[in-house]
Amino acid sequence: MRYYKENSVAFLDGNWIKASEARASLYSQTMHYGFGVFDGMRSYKNADGCNVFKAKQHFQRLIDSAGKLNITIRFTAEELVNIAYKLLAQNNLKTAYIRPLIFLEPNMNLTVEDNAHIFIAAWPWKKYLGYKPVDVMISEYKKAFIDQRAINAKVIGGYTASIMASSQAKQLGYDEALMLDTKGNIAEGPAANFFYEKDGTLFTPRADFAFPGITRQTIFALAREWGIDVVEKDIPMDEVYAADYAFFTGTATEVTPIGTINGEPMKLKWEETQAHSLSLIYLQQVMNDEFQGLTIV
Repeated sequence: MRYYKENSVAFLDGNWIKASEARASLYSQTMHYGFGVFDGMRSYKNADGCNVFKAKQHFQRLIDSAGKLNITIRFTAEELVNIAYKLLAQNNLKTAYIRPLIFLEPNMNLTVEDNAHIFIAAWPWKKYLGYKPVDVMISEYKKAFIDQRAINAKVIGGYTASIMASSQAKQLGYDEALMLDTKGNIAEGPAANFFYEKDGTLFTPRADFAFPGITRQTIFALAREWGIDVVEKDIPMDEVYAADYAFFTGTATEVTPIGTINGEPMKLKWEETQAHSLSLIYLQQVMNDEFQGLTIV
C-alpha cells in the first residue's frame, strides 16, 4: 500500500482501474528480460490547481524510448498528458509523482513482443534523497548502457547497476552513490545527473555516458538565462575533490546538494553557490509551463 490507497485509481491500456487490482503476467518479457521502458514526472500544486512539469516532453521521451526498442505505443504525447491530468484529478492529487510504464506480453523468445501495455500511476512522493546535503561515495559499479543508441532511453534493464550501486552506498553509511563510466570518468548518480561548481562555472559529464535528463536540460537553460557558464566534459574522478560544490539533478531528486564525496567535504556552503540560486529559480519554474491551463477532455 506504499504507492496507493484502497480507493486509488490507475490507468491501464485505456481503462481506469483500481490501483490495488493492477496485474501483470509473471511470464511477461519485461519481467524476465527487463525489456520495457518507463518515465517519471512530477506535478506541483499552484494557484490554478497543479502543473505537471514538462509533461509533453516526458511523455514524448517515453514514446521515443519505446521506439528505440521497436515497441509501439498507441497513444500520442498529447493524449498521455491529458490522461496524466485526469489521473491526478481522479486521485485528488496536486503535488505528486507520476510513473508511466511500458511492459510486454508473455514471451520467452528473444524477439520483440508486439503487444505492449501502458500503465500509469500517481502517488505523493517526497523529494528523493531528502532536503539536506547528501553524503555520496564513488561506486565500484559502472554506468553502462545496453547499446549506445539507447543512451537517452529509460530502459528498465539498464538500471540493474544503479540499484547495486545505490544499495551498496546505503549499506556503507552513505546517502547515495556516484557512478563512473567505462572509461573511469564520472558519469552520474544511480538515477540522477551530476554537476559540480568551480569558480562560478558549472561542470557536468558529457552525455556519452550520462543520461540527458530533462532536469539537466532545464538547469542548462536557466544557467544560460542568468549568465552562468556550463561546461560539458570528461570529469576524472580526482577532479571532483577540488570542486567548490556539487549537486544532483533529476525529476525525483529535483536539485539535491552534495555535502561530501567519499568523506571529503565541499569547499563552499550550499547557500554560497551559483547552483543554490539556480535551485531556487528551478523550484519556481516547475509551478508553471506550457500545459498550464490545459482543458481536460
